[in-house]
Amino acid sequence: MIPRLSAGQRGPVIAALGTAQTVGWASSYYIPAVLAVPMAQDLGLSPVWVFAAFSMAMVVSAMVGPAAGARIDRLGGRGVLMLSNLVFATGLGLLAAAPSPVILFAGWAIIGLGMGIGLYEAGFATLAGIYGRAARGPITGITLIAGFASTIGWPLSGLMLATWGWREACLGWALIHLALALPLNAVLPRATEKLTRAPTPIEEGPPPPRLALVLLAFVFAATWFNATAMAAHLPGLLQAAGATTTVAIAAGALIGPAQVAARFLEFGLFRRVHPLASTRLAASAHPLAAVALVVFGGPAAYAFAILHGAGNGILTIAKGTLPLALFGAEGYGQRLGWLNAPARILQAAAPLIFGAALTAWGLSAIWLTAGIGLAALAALLVLRRT
Repeated sequence: MIPRLSAGQRGPVIAALGTAQTVGWASSYYIPAVLAVPMAQDLGLSPVWVFAAFSMAMVVSAMVGPAAGARIDRLGGRGVLMLSNLVFATGLGLLAAAPSPVILFAGWAIIGLGMGIGLYEAGFATLAGIYGRAARGPITGITLIAGFASTIGWPLSGLMLATWGWREACLGWALIHLALALPLNAVLPRATEKLTRAPTPIEEGPPPPRLALVLLAFVFAATWFNATAMAAHLPGLLQAAGATTTVAIAAGALIGPAQVAARFLEFGLFRRVHPLASTRLAASAHPLAAVALVVFGGPAAYAFAILHGAGNGILTIAKGTLPLALFGAEGYGQRLGWLNAPARILQAAAPLIFGAALTAWGLSAIWLTAGIGLAALAALLVLRRT
C-alpha cells in the first residue's frame, strides 16, 4: 500500500501535485518547441503537420475536460490524475514508435486526452475538492511550481534529443510519468470529508447566472488566445517593433521570471484581495504593454515582456481561483471544464491567426491582441462578486 498524504498536510500535497503538474506540462505542451522539427524530418513531413497534430491534441483536451471535471467532483481527483499519467505515457510511447504520420497523429490524440484529464483544470478541481473555497492558496502554490515546466522541460527535452534522439526523448518522458508523476499523484488524498458529506444549503446555493458563466468563459478564451499567440510569435513581434534579434530573445526570456514573480505577489500581497480585483489588474497588463511597444518601439521590448508575463502569470491562477470565488466549490470541476473548453480550442488556432496578422500588418498586429485583452477586461468589469 502506498502511504497517502492527508488533507491537513497542505505543503506536501502542494509539492506532490505541483511536481506532477510540472511533468505533465513539460511532456506535452512544451515538447513541440524542441521535438517538432526532428519528428517531422524523420517522418518526411513539414513541421507544420506536427504542430497541427498538437493543435488537435488541444481540441481533444477541450472535449474531455468537462467529463473529467465532473468525475473529480464526484470521486476526487487522485484516480483521474493517476490515469492521466498512464495515458500520457501511452501517447508518448506511441509517438516514440510512430512509423507513419497516422500513428503520430494518434499519439498526439492520446496525449490530448491526457492533457484534458491531467493538467491544471484537473489539478485545480482536485484541490477544490480537498480544500473547498480555501483552495486559492494551494492553487497558487501548484502554479508556482509548475511555472517552471518550460524552464525544466525545454532543456531536458533538448538534452535527451541531443544524447539519444527524439524517439528516445518521448520514451524518457513516458518513463518520468511512470516513475515520478504517477507515484506523486498516488499519494494525494483519495477523498475528503468535503467530498463525502452532504453539502449544506449555503454551499449548494443558487446556480450561477448564465451571463456570469459566459463572460468568464470569454475572459479565459481571450486571455489564453493572447498568451498562446505571444508564446508562438513574441520574437517576431518585438523585431517588427524595431528590436534586434538579440534583444527580442533576451526580452522573451524575461516572461517566465515575470510570471513566477507575479504568482509570488498573488501568493503574498494579493492573497487578501478578491480574485476578481487581481484578475482585472492582470487583464490590463497586455493592453498596457501593447501601447508601450507601439509608442516606444524596440526600446520597450523588455517592458512589454515583463508586463505581459506578469499579467499572464496571474491570469493562469485566475483560471482556478476566480470560478471558485464566484461560484463556490460545488460542481467546480465540471464547471471549470466547460469554462476552459473554448480557451483550449482558441489556443489551437492562436498561432495561425496571429501569425497571419503579423505577416500582413507587422507591428500593427499587436492591436488585435490588445483589443482582445481590452474586451476581456470589459467582461471582468461587468462581473460582480458573489
